[in-house]
This record gives sequence, C-alpha cells and structure tokens, in this order.
Amino acid sequence: MGRYPKEEILAAFETYKKARDDASRTGDWNIWAQVFTEDAHYVEHAYGELHGREAIRDWITKVMAPFPHMTFPQDWWVLDEERHAIVFQCQNRLDHPTDPDGEPFQFPNWSRLVYGGGGLWESEEDIYNPARDAPRVIKAWIEAGGKFVSPELVKMESR
Repeated sequence: MGRYPKEEILAAFETYKKARDDASRTGDWNIWAQVFTEDAHYVEHAYGELHGREAIRDWITKVMAPFPHMTFPQDWWVLDEERHAIVFQCQNRLDHPTDPDGEPFQFPNWSRLVYGGGGLWESEEDIYNPARDAPRVIKAWIEAGGKFVSPELVKMESR
C-alpha cells in the first residue's frame, strides 16, 4: 500500500473530475489549475514541461482559450494504489456546433496523475498525439460550423 489511503486518492480524483467539468462548463480553466500542488510537475508532450501550479494555470487558460468549453469525458481509469497514481483515458471532445444530436468531434488521450496529498495532485503526464489528431478533428469541427472564441494563444512544440 502507498503512503496515502485509497479513499483519499479517489476523493481527490473526484475533485479533479469535478474541477475539469466545472472548467469546461464555465470556460474558466483557473478552476482546474487549483487541483495541483504549488510545485506540481506537468508533462505535456505537445507543449512541453510545466513546473508549478501557476505555470500550469498560465498554460491551461491559454491553450483552452480558443475552445473553452471542450469536454473530457472519461472512457476508463485505473488506480495504482502503491504509487498513489491514477491512469485514465478520456476524449478531447468538441460537441457538434450546429446539431445537438450530431456526433461530437474528438480524439483520445491517456493521462497519469500522481497524488501529492492534501487533496491535490503533484504531477500529471498526458500521453497522446495532438499534433496528429487535433488538426484533423478541429478542421472537421470548423467545417461543421464550429468557431474559436479566441485565436490560438499557445503553439505546440515541433519535435
């Protein structure tokens, strides 16, 4: 067993999901940044490594600015209690812009969260290929009538 009780990790995961969903609903991604420790480490393969909650806040509010209401429904998750970590797959989803019953525009993402105590996460690593998937999905969403709320404020790193 890890240094944190399973129930504490799972409660923090519920808080993480609620913050993510509240941020999607309101368009205020500051809400989601609050689930990380002040010294959190975030590895985002398309955007680089972020060190600290404020760096995460700066990045997420800018990267989500064009589509602040994107949602991230989860397909599955697993708990690694010994390493106080959760791995999950979610979809990066944009709802159909003109047809409420239309198919959403989405691509999958795997993430690994490591719990840091006090209800907060000390790290997250996103494992996906947005450089391959995002342009195709966003292009189709725009062709269906989707519109950015703002211009792109953060560019993916070329590798």
